[in-house]
Amino acid sequence: MKDQTAIVGVGQTAYAKGLPQSEKQLALEAIISALDDAGIDPAEVDGLSSYTLETTEEIEIARNLGTGDITYFSQVGYGGGAGCAVVGHAAMAVATGQCRVAVAWRSRKRGAAGARPWAGVSNRVRGNLQWTRPWGLLRPVDEIAMLTRRYMHEFGATREHLANVAVAARRHANRNPGAMMHDKPLTREMYMDARWISEPLCLFDNCLESDGAGAVVITGADRARDLGRTPVYVHAYAQSIPKQHQTMTNYFCDDPLLGPSWACAERLWARADFGPADIDVAQLYDAFSPLIPLSLEGYGFCGRGEGAAFTDDGNLEFDRGTLPTNTSGGGMSEAYVHGFNLIVEGVRQLRDESHSQVSDAETCLVTSGEGVPTSALLLRR
Repeated sequence: MKDQTAIVGVGQTAYAKGLPQSEKQLALEAIISALDDAGIDPAEVDGLSSYTLETTEEIEIARNLGTGDITYFSQVGYGGGAGCAVVGHAAMAVATGQCRVAVAWRSRKRGAAGARPWAGVSNRVRGNLQWTRPWGLLRPVDEIAMLTRRYMHEFGATREHLANVAVAARRHANRNPGAMMHDKPLTREMYMDARWISEPLCLFDNCLESDGAGAVVITGADRARDLGRTPVYVHAYAQSIPKQHQTMTNYFCDDPLLGPSWACAERLWARADFGPADIDVAQLYDAFSPLIPLSLEGYGFCGRGEGAAFTDDGNLEFDRGTLPTNTSGGGMSEAYVHGFNLIVEGVRQLRDESHSQVSDAETCLVTSGEGVPTSALLLRR
């Protein structure tokens, strides 16, 4: 499927802590925005791809959107690990003739505290969770805090390195009018003084909790070249569940720091005509700041244990870094919609439309969640 399909339209809603629309309405707004961006009528849509965590059913989306016959539909599980995969599934469907115009999206309402899964006290302990939650690992941040402490112990990473990630993301968000943190600067001093959420992770090591939606439209490469927008080709895509993996609490293996990105990267680069050294800009899943150094290592931008130091000297920033990363602000400072905004920003970078534009960007890596069964995309102009 290499370069056989392209993303021809992107759309998103406003991002905020308490939007009035339902998740279905937000999804439809983002999809219509993406179709308008592509110049494609909703009646042409015949493929749908989304997350299993979507509360919006395909039949509802199709009927309210006004599509024709849907000939392909799929969903991908594991929350933040699904974003790149839903685009990859849509691209495979178009490349193999299952459909001609596919839409992938994520709609999410999590701004309200009561909307978060760990707020459901009666449902907290079940399955594998019975081995961790009774001992205090109640939220994703608690689970990643354990992994972060291990990383610090093994490789000497410090809070200064985590601050590099948070400050770079916020600087990009301050340039992006659509970011939730657009008008809220973050200094290193503010980071160091912030309250703990789950040591060693402070307030600014965490993603936002957001309401909003994003969507992309995918067609065949031939059709894409005839549309008004610069086509962004799906060059390669991969998914992975490493052997003996346990979601979020992968502590019971020989190397807990060898996460899903390593297996995903091996497959991704094997399918590509270029490698890590050729990536101009990256959108790395950032539900928590330590996932950035772990992903930098897993996807081959540096060696084991070198991801933290890789973030030094503004190396993630759009105008001076060797790997500009999360140039819209990402999940930590733009919005958290399970990583779908990273895909939208990746496309905008390759169309020269970002608010923190990387000069002459031709290639982009987008990743989904580290710590969960995951996926990744390589996009190119």
